[in-house]
Amino acid sequence: MTLLKTTKSWDGTVYPAYPTTQPEITVLKIAVPPNSALSWHKHPVINAAYVEKGEIQVERKEDGKTQWIRKGQVLPEMVNVGHRGKTGDKGVTLIVFYSGTPDIPLSEPVQ
Repeated sequence: MTLLKTTKSWDGTVYPAYPTTQPEITVLKIAVPPNSALSWHKHPVINAAYVEKGEIQVERKEDGKTQWIRKGQVLPEMVNVGHRGKTGDKGVTLIVFYSGTPDIPLSEPVQ
């Protein structure tokens, strides 16, 4: 069963070409408690988040556009665009798959 197959992030932006250096896959399990907001950040690499339990609202910094993702859904994340996640009363546990390179960070803060 395919959960997600896309060439674009959740806001409709087409993904950039991969770097030509050595690829590196990273998978993280991230738990965010109820009624919390993550810091504004951006990802310099393509990634997708699977909601293992709970729900989270993603928010784009530049214009406040939002989208909720819930248990069993997959979110194709934005690349090099400031955003954050905010949880409601349930909190969330995410499994995030990053497709990067050894020399590029998975996430960077955004002011």
